[in-house]
Amino acid sequence: MTNLLSPDWGSLPTPQDDGATDHLHGLEMASVSLASTAGGAVDLSSLAGLSVIYVYPMTGRPDRHLPDGWDLIPGARGCTPQSCSFRDHAGELHALGVATLFGVSTQPTVDQTEAAARLHLPFPLLSDEKLTLARALRLPTFDVAGVTLLKRLVMIVREGRIVKVFYPVFPPDRSAADVVAWLKGEEPRA
Repeated sequence: MTNLLSPDWGSLPTPQDDGATDHLHGLEMASVSLASTAGGAVDLSSLAGLSVIYVYPMTGRPDRHLPDGWDLIPGARGCTPQSCSFRDHAGELHALGVATLFGVSTQPTVDQTEAAARLHLPFPLLSDEKLTLARALRLPTFDVAGVTLLKRLVMIVREGRIVKVFYPVFPPDRSAADVVAWLKGEEPRA
């Protein structure tokens, strides 16, 4: 891939809906604390109002190579464009009533802090490095290079209950716009 922010999505394998998130709609958010790039920890079950939580495999770092075969894994490519889409739509999401916005991956906080600073994210990233949230909610995962990563999805949570799940998310750079459309009562593009 020559363009990290706008890859040729048509050249990548498209993730399929395998039903791995069907159980999430209506579920209460699990009470787990995740380390935050803003410092401290966040218990997602205690969030008041409307929250958007986007879940992604991992953000690449300029000083490290992605795992071999990364582009061949359906839905793996696109964490940076997805994060940038939420960065670019953060103001609009807040204007639509979103009180909190988080990105979640299994990466350690030190890697997430680097990404948040490099991408100028106006919201925290949360680390599920120990797979606590993944296990509690039975989130879909995949393994690559000996590491368990989360499959890409977005949860809309209102007063601690999951009211909408976007899965699979593809292309990832459209993720935030699809959430905005849903919040406005419009159907996201297919």
